[in-house]
Amino acid sequence: MIKNVEIFENAPVPKAVFKFAVPTVLSMIVAVFYNMVDAFFVGLTNDPSKFAAVNVATPVFLFLMAAGNIYGMGGSSFLSRALGEKNYDKVKNIASFCFYAGIVTGVLGGGIMLFFMDSILHAVGTTETTYGFARDYLEIVALGGPLVVLSNAYTNLIRGEGASSSSMFGMMAGTVVNIVLDPIFILDELFGVKLLGMGVAGAAAATVIGNAVTLAFYICHIVSKNSVLTIKPKYFMARNGILTGVLTIGLPASLTNILMSLSAILTNKLLASYYAVQVEYEPLLSHVSTFMNGVAVFGDVPTAAMGVAMKANMLVIFVQLGLAIGISPLVGYNFGARNIKRMKSVMKFAILVNVVLGLFLTGIYFIFTRQIVNIFSNDAAVIDMGILMLHALMLSSSILGIMFVLNFTFQAMGKGVQSLILAVSRQGFIFLPLILILNKIVGLYGIIYAQPIADMISVLIAFGMFALVNRELKKV
Repeated sequence: MIKNVEIFENAPVPKAVFKFAVPTVLSMIVAVFYNMVDAFFVGLTNDPSKFAAVNVATPVFLFLMAAGNIYGMGGSSFLSRALGEKNYDKVKNIASFCFYAGIVTGVLGGGIMLFFMDSILHAVGTTETTYGFARDYLEIVALGGPLVVLSNAYTNLIRGEGASSSSMFGMMAGTVVNIVLDPIFILDELFGVKLLGMGVAGAAAATVIGNAVTLAFYICHIVSKNSVLTIKPKYFMARNGILTGVLTIGLPASLTNILMSLSAILTNKLLASYYAVQVEYEPLLSHVSTFMNGVAVFGDVPTAAMGVAMKANMLVIFVQLGLAIGISPLVGYNFGARNIKRMKSVMKFAILVNVVLGLFLTGIYFIFTRQIVNIFSNDAAVIDMGILMLHALMLSSSILGIMFVLNFTFQAMGKGVQSLILAVSRQGFIFLPLILILNKIVGLYGIIYAQPIADMISVLIAFGMFALVNRELKKV
């Protein structure tokens, strides 16, 4: 029923980790590349307001991805443990439940976005210049709600059964289609060729179509003889612990995405409040659009600059996150099989690799910061502020991977409480009050440095949580 028993149970730990993690990391790198290309083509419109609009709308889009993670992360953790227990009927029940529940969730989520569009746009911090663009983007994303939810869910579910390569190829197929469609849909003209010129709406359309291609690939994989998963209605079941088993891990995992969205919304609203700031912030920029009566008018520069910094920082985050996600089937399988020694070895090796990767990428980013930021924008003000913001975000990158590994270890083990605590830490009860307090104390600089400080505190919490869980593991 499952082709990876040897890798799950007996292969040397480094080989097993790389077997599962490399496809996931490559998928994440491709996703980062897509985001960079997406931002690049939006940037070619030479309108900072369009770039800022996508940055403001993205957190709302992440709510749909969070819905997908309820079934993706929760279902993946659950079915990995079921595979370790050799309970293949339960695996089919989990997969079918996640598919049909994902469809319903996607329809409801998209409907809510369309019905409350105006309220949502005002809540996320749109300005007069970004409102229309953000609306164009979100209307198309909302229509593709079920596709977004299911493609994100099954990226994790297929990885959870040990088919990391299939998960990678499905994600890459959609991403490549997305990248190819971006310039065609976004730009008016390229190399003298007339294009559709849909602007930010084109970026959203390409994203939805890319998700559709990914989902189609996954369905083909599932109906083949290479998968233990199924989407057949006869296996759908919410009782006998299926619903609670998925939600116990899925909701905390989804909460991470929700809090990321809320923190990004709050950050954008705070940055938007610096539409006109005192000259004391002039050192942040070597070029400022306008000076009026001693006031530097940034327009949408702070929001756009943070968008640039966060997109650039995604490579480091996604590589470390990819490795942590990649090992979760290994952790879940061995925990289900009660092979705690091997499970811990997998976790320790993954932490070591993530720290080394974090240090290496941090060094590269500090050496080539301006060149990296310049990929996303040609606006001098955005570049200058983006460099400062990227430097700040990179301060915690060398150790952030530790928290990712520990968090996905908790999820794979079915430790819902511990996973929930970490989920509400980094982007929740640490970051949200921290950014408000620092904004009051040191203003714009407080917004910029809130995230790396929250990251460092979250790593310490992760260590403390694992120390408590480790006491229980010693009794097994």
